[in-house]
Amino acid sequence: MFSKILIANRGEIASRIIRTCKQMGVKTVAVYSEADENALFVREADEAYCIGKPQVNLSYLNADEMIRIAKKSGAEAVHPGYGLLSENASFAQKCLDEGLAFIGPAPAILAAMGSKIEARKTMKQAGVPIIEGINVALQDEEEAKAAAESVGYPLMLKASAGGGGIGMQLVHSEEELVKAFAGNKKRAESFFGNGDMFLEKYIQEPHHVEVQILADSHGHIIPLWERECSIQRRNQKVVEEAVSPFISEETRTKMLDAAVKAAHHIDYTNAGTIEFLVDKEENFYFLEMNTRLQVEHPVTEEITGLDLVEQQLKVAAGEKLQLTREEVKRSGHAIEVRIYAEDPKTFFPSPGQITALELPEGEGIRHECAVESGSAVTPFYDPMIGKLIAWGPTREEACRRMQKALDEYKIEGIKTNLPMLRKVISHQQFLAGITTTDFVNQYYLPELTTTN
Repeated sequence: MFSKILIANRGEIASRIIRTCKQMGVKTVAVYSEADENALFVREADEAYCIGKPQVNLSYLNADEMIRIAKKSGAEAVHPGYGLLSENASFAQKCLDEGLAFIGPAPAILAAMGSKIEARKTMKQAGVPIIEGINVALQDEEEAKAAAESVGYPLMLKASAGGGGIGMQLVHSEEELVKAFAGNKKRAESFFGNGDMFLEKYIQEPHHVEVQILADSHGHIIPLWERECSIQRRNQKVVEEAVSPFISEETRTKMLDAAVKAAHHIDYTNAGTIEFLVDKEENFYFLEMNTRLQVEHPVTEEITGLDLVEQQLKVAAGEKLQLTREEVKRSGHAIEVRIYAEDPKTFFPSPGQITALELPEGEGIRHECAVESGSAVTPFYDPMIGKLIAWGPTREEACRRMQKALDEYKIEGIKTNLPMLRKVISHQQFLAGITTTDFVNQYYLPELTTTN
């Protein structure tokens, strides 16, 4: 096992990794921008080094400086967390070239799965169902129009690189496609340095269901059940739960099998997630693969009793998984909500200083929080400031505990999405487990308009 690792990230995921490392006796090195000098994770780490200016491209995306600090500190490995450099194949390769273990899959896998177009081709070869669409990068509106005609509307226009809903738009006609193409291509180029676009057939009222896997370097791959991640705003998840209340046990087994097949096909190692879209008839289709730890990993930990960060470190150190698929039992139900510093009506970020913070406590309640009273939420980074997780022996009890915790959650000084989350978790459609990706548009936004 490593004696010291560098965490190439910030905020709540840095704190989350530090917590497990302390339990394992592994020393941690944090890096921070000038804007994060007083952040919680900086104080929690054994060592901390300033990596640059507040702007993300001058700090947390500075791969060369990240590696220089890792070597200077004597770290043996780098944990990338999620976002930022976590799925950057070039960064992973630089780590390996400098004798640092990268706590994630091989650079070649990061590169292959980092392109949604290439990932679609790969999954089709693996025998995993994919959505009807175009598997080549579209160069301009004319190519896009021709491709759309062959597939048929409505369609999802998507960026091949990146995530977070950036460069993605639903289009119902050729006119909408032409209007959307240039803008989304430009956004993808700006955010990801890659403007490749492609098209997929739009699945009506889909569920977004993903399978968490663990894979070691000895050929062992185990699925850790699935998560329902359908409640999203602007194509980004805000509520996740394990397991899905929608799919049947038969579909669940098929989906877990497909995820394992996909991972075997690409010789995957470490933690990863195969994401699927599921239609009304429970047909499921490959959406993408996240080659890293997911934001929503705590709900999987809560129902399995496993520490996924601990498993990541062990796999990266060359150890064998000590569990078989049959030994991974699921216990109860877990729900996670993402707490954002944002206006609950417009979803726009709301930076500022937190003047008061009171976190709810109670049976089955867990926090992954990046802030405290007095913390400054800056405009430089993703506005997620924490996650609230509720576990219960049944889904009904998990919902009840989450409702109570949200009612008791207090943040002052900034706007947050807590009002939205309270409405969602108490909504009859959510309580019934009917949560498609249209949920926010179908239920929350119309209700917001009616009550204002």
